[in-house]
Amino acid sequence: MKIKAGFLQFQPVFGDIGQNISTIREMLNDKEFDLMVLPELCTTGYQFVSRDEALSLSEPAEGALGPALQELAERKSSVIVAGFAEKNGNEVFNSAMAMGPDGVLSVYRKAHLFFKEKDIFRPGNTPFEPVDTKQGYRLGTMICFDWIFPEAARSLALGGASVIAHSANLVLPWCQQAMFARALENRIFIITANRFGTEDRDPASPLTFTGGSQIMAPDGEVLAKAGPAEAVVMIREIDLNASNPQLNPMNHLFNDCRPDLYRL
Repeated sequence: MKIKAGFLQFQPVFGDIGQNISTIREMLNDKEFDLMVLPELCTTGYQFVSRDEALSLSEPAEGALGPALQELAERKSSVIVAGFAEKNGNEVFNSAMAMGPDGVLSVYRKAHLFFKEKDIFRPGNTPFEPVDTKQGYRLGTMICFDWIFPEAARSLALGGASVIAHSANLVLPWCQQAMFARALENRIFIITANRFGTEDRDPASPLTFTGGSQIMAPDGEVLAKAGPAEAVVMIREIDLNASNPQLNPMNHLFNDCRPDLYRL
């Protein structure tokens, strides 16, 4: 099964949800795709200075972002994955919604919080379980620092995902290279949508985001890669049949596992 899949990379304006949604709409309006991945916290920016500030900018999936994504998804008969600050009562999660033409397919809440995120967000409580896109394939979702835990991508692959949408606000220099291993060890497509720019709202810990969004194939080939500081949408046709753990006639990456010998 072949689909047109891609990422959107840009620099969100901190705290301006309306402007960021407008930018997303403008960048995607004339593009044709079946699956599109947007960055982590793409409507708010990243560097909250307090939990109360994050809560004030958070919204449920039915908030401003959800309807905007659904309008795009319906018009393009596509699936769009986007990171957002999710409000749930008096709690705020670092989440990503997968939106289809008929509405929200899933909301994943980030399991592995990075650095000062631990002071802002509640740790995620949703399992690494792929969702049926209703378009002929299953989709997995990860957010940013989840990449460094191989169990996350493996769980999604074991659940039958053909492609992983990886929304990110990366500041460490290793992820893009490491996704070679995540894709290869699971024989799965991984789309990392990162942002760029610098946020220094916390003078003690300024953050510079690395860009470099990419589409990684199951064999480790980089099919598309953005620069470190460009606003861009990149789309490639990918054949989901290539997501296959059968490495050769005698080796199946999942069936050959030896959990009796592993320590987890």
